[in-house]
Amino acid sequence: MADNARAKRLADLIREVVAQKLQRGIKDPRLGSHVTITDTRVTGDLREATVFYTVYGDDEERAAAAAGLESAKGVLRSEVGRAAGVKFTPTLAFVADALPDNARTIDDLLDRARAADEKVREVSAGAGYAGEADPYRKPGDEDETDDSA
Repeated sequence: MADNARAKRLADLIREVVAQKLQRGIKDPRLGSHVTITDTRVTGDLREATVFYTVYGDDEERAAAAAGLESAKGVLRSEVGRAAGVKFTPTLAFVADALPDNARTIDDLLDRARAADEKVREVSAGAGYAGEADPYRKPGDEDETDDSA
């Protein structure tokens, strides 16, 4: 079992090699400049690597990029093996990163919260206090109730 620092170094190397190879070495039109490698994780035994990627475009382009990455998996793995110089080159698994979808969901929730805050601000603009402006008694005010009677 390898230490975490070694797995992290290998993950960083895999991310760089795959990104460079996608940018310069793979001639697949499905893997144009709209594929971005966001993260890479390697298991503790250095046998499997998960490469997270995002695709700028619609669902059709995402599906095409996924198919392109699957077809280029062997070339990318051999390039990683050449650059890493390890005894066993990790197998590569490509996973679409959910980060853009999560960010879009958070943005939608924040927009809804802003709209709700604006609605509350509009409703409270002309509102007054339900009772007196200052409901607390202050020293020196006359007591309305007499305890001596």
